[in-house]
Amino acid sequence: MSPATRILILGAAGRDFHNFNVLYRSSSAHYVAAFTAQQIPHIANRRYPAELAGPLYPDGILIHPEASLELLIRDERIDRCVLSYSDLSYADVMHLASRVNAAGADFELLSAWRTMIPSRLPVISVGATRTGAGKSQTSRAIASALRDAGLATAVLRHPMPYGELASQRVQRFATAADLDLHRVTIEEREEYEPYLELGQVVYAGVDYDEIVRQAEAESDVLVWDGGNNDTPFLVPDVHIVVADPHRPGHERAWYPGETNVRMADVVIINKVDTALAEAVEEVRQNVHAINPRARIVEAASPLVVDDPAVIRDRKVLAIEDGPTLTHGGMAYGAAVLAARAAGAVLVDPRPFAVGEIADTFTAWPHIGPLLPAMGYGPQQIADLQETVRRAAAAGVEAIAVGTPIDVARILDLPVPHTRVRYELSLRGGTSVQELIAPVLERARRQAGV
Repeated sequence: MSPATRILILGAAGRDFHNFNVLYRSSSAHYVAAFTAQQIPHIANRRYPAELAGPLYPDGILIHPEASLELLIRDERIDRCVLSYSDLSYADVMHLASRVNAAGADFELLSAWRTMIPSRLPVISVGATRTGAGKSQTSRAIASALRDAGLATAVLRHPMPYGELASQRVQRFATAADLDLHRVTIEEREEYEPYLELGQVVYAGVDYDEIVRQAEAESDVLVWDGGNNDTPFLVPDVHIVVADPHRPGHERAWYPGETNVRMADVVIINKVDTALAEAVEEVRQNVHAINPRARIVEAASPLVVDDPAVIRDRKVLAIEDGPTLTHGGMAYGAAVLAARAAGAVLVDPRPFAVGEIADTFTAWPHIGPLLPAMGYGPQQIADLQETVRRAAAAGVEAIAVGTPIDVARILDLPVPHTRVRYELSLRGGTSVQELIAPVLERARRQAGV
């Protein structure tokens, strides 16, 4: 018998664990020697626990920083490195592949289809070309349309297992109390809380085979809300991909965003109300060139400000969604746009940043005069709180909160604040119901609605 192929999974706490569970956990032909971690702080130097890794891994699997890649390939005698995280430029993918090849291992990109889990229920998946394109507002609009059609819907969210992994095998969120019960991070709250406000059940965790089975037991249809620009974990009946004309060309230059576009049944070119017309047209032409069968529709992302008077003509601190700014590459978000529209003066928080928030600005120097709501752990949240306190003490008069959650539930905001959010507004007379019509028909038939 040939010896098992020794695998190193390159990840960021999400897709990596899923790929292991689906393809390698029960395979005697492969041995996963380790994971590496990138993008997300505090992930490395942990262990994927034996309870999740299965009987072939009685000691679990160590997670190392990606910076140790070459040493791991040598010391663990790695045969193959499997890329298992998302939102990388093609240049970054090939730099990583070159490191792997130079160190003596093969470099592999897995087929999206090999890692998808089938469901007995109809599935709508929502992906994107880049982080921050507008996946979640699209997914929320779809979930609302399904609810209005009388269908019980579970949203399955891309994993964000940043805590104690064994306890995160399956997570179900139906109320705000569930967020506290699972001790979720700010990043997790940003993805789950808006659904809970709609009365929508959300599932997430580590073991998606089990998550799918539990979600199926209480649902008529499943909605997959992807993370970053990753491909779906579930086999979709309809795959909807959101493209961002503020980053034209990225739909064919970022991994695995182009894969999403090529797989898509529908591509929504979002934010056409704030993007340049020529950028919208560039995205349209690129999408049509690589997937001529996809239906292309346009959508606006109108800003909704709870109380514009709070920030009008004031010195404002803009708090934005962290991942969209960091590995998503954006330099601004909804809070900045709302503040500018209100005639506010943006206060640069960088002179007041402390600890891990200051480190974030150093690591991502493209970020403009705004505060990324980073909160992957208690220390980062504490540093975020102190940064806000210092900025307020230095003369900030109001805060525009552009995160998907009400951060006032997590942080003490010492000056008046208002929330800012995007909504999805399809153009050209197109409705969400029309885009998901095949799933609506099948789900109604199966549910007897």
